[in-house]
Amino acid sequence: MEEEIQKLMDHMCDPTESNAYFFADKLGKVADEEVKEKLIELVKGDNWEVAYLASRALSISKFNEEGLDAVLEAIFDKKNKAHQGAFVQIIEDFDLSERFVDIFKIYLFGNFKSSTLAKAYLDEVEFDITPRTIRKVEKHWNHYLHNPEDEGSVILKKSEVEPMLLEMKQLFSEE
Repeated sequence: MEEEIQKLMDHMCDPTESNAYFFADKLGKVADEEVKEKLIELVKGDNWEVAYLASRALSISKFNEEGLDAVLEAIFDKKNKAHQGAFVQIIEDFDLSERFVDIFKIYLFGNFKSSTLAKAYLDEVEFDITPRTIRKVEKHWNHYLHNPEDEGSVILKKSEVEPMLLEMKQLFSEE
């Protein structure tokens, strides 16, 4: 089995391999603890294409939560800024229900593609919201308001975030 997994890993990481996705998917389906660790290492590595494939494998694996942690780390890593959108796109294959704050941060601070995808997730995913989630979101929102990248985006994001925050707060004010 070890030899089989190494072959899958080699094929997935081979830049000339035209079926790299196929091998990533296969790896995700057979991933054990050791494979998970190797995949997470690849997600954190310097080759964004291999990191993306490893992210895909993790999204299929039984290590969804730990895989998502690694992919979110990659999204916020400055070295992946140019490819951030690809990583944000792959997280749709993970369970995001507990990750409202992370998705909100991507929406606020991500590049255009990342922010657009994150907004779609915020609108479509059914999140588990708690008063603590709201406090964290407010903290990031205040940070964003005091450190905007450009004034134009502040107006747009205000029109989207303020009603969202109000709606979330109302969930708990009725209790």
